[in-house]
Amino acid sequence: MKSRSSPAWTAAQSEELYGFKRWGGGHLAVDSDGLVTVQPRLDGRSIRVLDVVQEAVGMGLRAPLVIRFQDLLRHRVVQLNEMFRKAIKEERYKGGFRGVFPIKVNQLREVVDEIVAAGKEYNFGLEAGSKPELMVALAMHEGAQRLIICNGYKDHDYIRLALLGRKLGKKIIIVVEQLSELDDIIRLSAETGVKPMIGFRAKLQTRGEGKWATSTGDNAKFGLNTAEILFAVERLRAAKLTSALRLIHFHIGSQVPNIITIKNAVIEAARFYCQLARMGFPMGYLDVGGGLGVDYDGSRTNFESSMNYSMEEYARDVVANIREVCSAAGVAEPDIVSESGRAVVAPHSMLVVEVFERINKRESLGQRHQPKVRHKVVNDLAELLRNRTKLGRLERFHDAVQKKDEAFSLFNLGYLDLENRAAAESLFWQVCEQIAREGRKTGYQPEELHELNTLLADQYVCNFSVFQSLLDHWALDQLFPIAPLHRLDEKPTVNAILVDITCDSDGKIDRFIDLQDTKSYLNLHPLNGKPYYLGIFLTGAYQDIMGDLHNLFGRVNEVHVFLEDDEPNGFYIEEALSGSRIADVIEGVQYQQEDLCRKMKAQIDHATRKDQVKPREGVRLLELYESQMLNKTYLNIEPRGSRRPRRGKGA
Repeated sequence: MKSRSSPAWTAAQSEELYGFKRWGGGHLAVDSDGLVTVQPRLDGRSIRVLDVVQEAVGMGLRAPLVIRFQDLLRHRVVQLNEMFRKAIKEERYKGGFRGVFPIKVNQLREVVDEIVAAGKEYNFGLEAGSKPELMVALAMHEGAQRLIICNGYKDHDYIRLALLGRKLGKKIIIVVEQLSELDDIIRLSAETGVKPMIGFRAKLQTRGEGKWATSTGDNAKFGLNTAEILFAVERLRAAKLTSALRLIHFHIGSQVPNIITIKNAVIEAARFYCQLARMGFPMGYLDVGGGLGVDYDGSRTNFESSMNYSMEEYARDVVANIREVCSAAGVAEPDIVSESGRAVVAPHSMLVVEVFERINKRESLGQRHQPKVRHKVVNDLAELLRNRTKLGRLERFHDAVQKKDEAFSLFNLGYLDLENRAAAESLFWQVCEQIAREGRKTGYQPEELHELNTLLADQYVCNFSVFQSLLDHWALDQLFPIAPLHRLDEKPTVNAILVDITCDSDGKIDRFIDLQDTKSYLNLHPLNGKPYYLGIFLTGAYQDIMGDLHNLFGRVNEVHVFLEDDEPNGFYIEEALSGSRIADVIEGVQYQQEDLCRKMKAQIDHATRKDQVKPREGVRLLELYESQMLNKTYLNIEPRGSRRPRRGKGA
């Protein structure tokens, strides 16, 4: 429904405002009805996200909701492999591309399943960074030509599992991260009679960039320095395992924003590779690790939440620089291995949240609660709001701040009652709103007033937990694109930050992408008593698996969507996963459902015997308690008809 107050606003303006074309990779757009659409395969077939949400609601799955567009996930696997194929052909590179998916980025079975299936034609393999991940990789791995790369700290059982895979004919390369691991690999190889495939992780001096810059350099957690590589070489020769060394590996961090960093690291690693090859080791693989970025903010810059290169440019630069170094050294070009996880999975899923409450700090109290006798400080603020003397914006702001502070001091000293304090607060925010509105009209804003829009922003309360579903925003200040899924043919007139339902003041999103750097609020629509859904995009990497059970809010509902031309809306939900129940999460922190219910029954029985509750009332109370165990951990938002804004000072 179009807004009568802003008939000139168009869906195209919303598409530009929220940046869908900048960060959506061609997959996301806004249609003429103001609805967000996803085009998973870039083949013209699109899906309205709101249609998916409404179908999920019809299945009993309400927001918060993760939507996985499985065709988009497959598309990303194909795209990465095809970009390397193209670069290899154009550069006349004699080696091949042997990508692997690092399971740590998203270990969920449905994600790994799709990647393994989509990568069949390309012999796309898996990377494990722990023993549990290796156990997943061994079982999920298909085909003798696909690689399994074993990274991370390794105990004897980890190494034995990798050697078991070798015995089954799998191409498993154990990457030596610490020099002590090599002795264990040599000993267990002799013990089991299995010849290993070994790689060395080099501790590069090329400086990383972005949030994970410390993945390289002398203080990096993993990798062998130059001297340790030479020690490792001597031990392999002594153990007569020179033919086992097949790979050199490096990793300069996740989400590398600058292509120059990648080029320099590839050149340095290629030098290591060539030196080892010329020392008589068979080699064959150069693993460029992860780091291929995602342009979360759409700026196409070397800002930490962006990247100043495309996937095609990344592939071309990796291939070209390895070819040049190997050609100059007279060494055969290796197969290139990449562990690009974030770039593969981040775009395929999104989080849908429902806004159900608005906290506004500046609305008037209304006549009902006006003070019977207004204090002078309240009258002074009211006079500032009327501004009959036509004071300038900055002078009015200074006066309003001074009067607000005076009101708080008077209240603390006992000279101002509650009604007058409330009236003073309300008038202060109304003056600030008036000043901000005048500034938006003139275009110029004095420096002291730059933060007014942020101070005045509403809080839109959303039914989700930042700690469970968007941990990187809280922990790392990671930016994610956020936009309404509907009403995009209406002008968004409310500046808002998003707050979750946890009892933690950090449970909020107050940093958003913008055309110029970042901003502290998001432009949204007024609530109208109907469901209002926001999409948080590009959440497929890490967010699904790193969530925290803060306040015991568990996993959210989830649906897996596939394109289907025969369906009315062009898609079908192939799988629906129900989110965590209260019983599920409390058992995860060592409580037993039956034990809690038994304790509660004993307390109700005791209250019944003391005549604090009637027997029938006691039965109903116990039924309520027991039934809640089977409910989801998130709020069960009931329709309220016309939802009125919640008034009160922001937390």
